[in-house]
Amino acid sequence: MRDFSNDTSALALNTATLGHNLDGFGAGWSTERIIDACAERGYGGIVFWRREIGDRAVDIGERVRAAGMKVVGLCRTPYLTGSDVPENWADDAKLSIEMAAELGTTVLTIVTGGTEPGTKGIVESQTVLAERIAQIAPLAAERGVNLALEPLNPMFGGNRTCIMTARDAVRVCEMVGAENVGLAIDVYHVWWDTTLAETLAETNVPILGYHLCDWLEDTSDMLLDRGMMGDGVADLKALRAAVEGAGYAGPCEVEIFSAQDWWQRDPGEVLDVIVERFRTVC
Repeated sequence: MRDFSNDTSALALNTATLGHNLDGFGAGWSTERIIDACAERGYGGIVFWRREIGDRAVDIGERVRAAGMKVVGLCRTPYLTGSDVPENWADDAKLSIEMAAELGTTVLTIVTGGTEPGTKGIVESQTVLAERIAQIAPLAAERGVNLALEPLNPMFGGNRTCIMTARDAVRVCEMVGAENVGLAIDVYHVWWDTTLAETLAETNVPILGYHLCDWLEDTSDMLLDRGMMGDGVADLKALRAAVEGAGYAGPCEVEIFSAQDWWQRDPGEVLDVIVERFRTVC
């Protein structure tokens, strides 16, 4: 495994960690201030959300690179399955691909959406998901963008996701059969999965992203109470060993939704704690 004790070049901030992706949360730092603060602390990259980019993708991407960092990823496509799929999902997905390309990032995250209306179980929904990803994958490849399919914790099954294990995600990727479609592995969603290392070792599907946080033993909100690395029960070293053992050598993206704790703190403090925890417990 890589040694991060004195090296933060692989550390990336997902801006959601500062409450930046939801109205009414966080300190309201500008995108520029976040970029500068990360660069000052030695972060290697940043992941943005579409809502904060607007029509400034090119400028923001250039600002990140001028600060010596990379735009590691973009969150996210619209839902592709379930009751909340927008009627114009294909057009919206294409806009997300174009935004990723303009930012200069090679990774666009997919959170799938829930089960298709009128279906039972998840197999039919996964089939629909694969068909829809296959429709947008060629454009993404043309624009130099990889699509990272993120399985979610089973508690989100039905309304936010139809893939709940890495094995589910691998199956869908194999159904799509496109070289630019792979996996995003998030600690919050897979920490419990004892088959993760085996699944990753057995597949040739690429890992496109690795997301850091922790699972709090007494979590109070399934969406907005993620833990800072080291504060919970996830075996972070073992999880990273599984991901890196499967060939991943890319950025480690800290993504913490924490409405009652970390989003209430000064962003500078949050960024400093992340650096310390990354060096010591991840």
